[in-house]
Amino acid sequence: MASVTESVDVDVDVTTAYNQWTQFEKFPEFMEGVESITQLDARHNHWKTKVGGVEREFDTEVVEQHPDERVAWKSTDGTTHAGVVTFHKLAPESTRVTVQLEWQPEGLTEKAGAAIGADDRQVKGDLKRFKSYIEHRGDESGAWRGEVPRS
Repeated sequence: MASVTESVDVDVDVTTAYNQWTQFEKFPEFMEGVESITQLDARHNHWKTKVGGVEREFDTEVVEQHPDERVAWKSTDGTTHAGVVTFHKLAPESTRVTVQLEWQPEGLTEKAGAAIGADDRQVKGDLKRFKSYIEHRGDESGAWRGEVPRS
């Protein structure tokens, strides 16, 4: 399994950062390689990605969610991966967003990319784009504040 942990500090309050992150269908606006996400229900999403010329479709399930603290997910088919994003209040208008991902690279290209840190750079870039996205918006485009207890 490959893994990456990256953080970014955003100049919005923790609730705004968290609320925007729950808007999965907006991810293509700041995540490179994510072509679309369809939210199937409160806990399930269908992803279409294209990274390094490799197209994938897979489903994910939110397995833990606590407003203003964390969202954790895992794949339910297709690509094997799991992750968690956490939100830490630094000041009234400053939040640290940390993403931790684990996945199983498939094929020579993905294994080579993981070995040279391409995935780390991808996540770091996505977080920088999230920072720009949410700071320029100034507020979230929506919110889902439901609890999903850890199973």
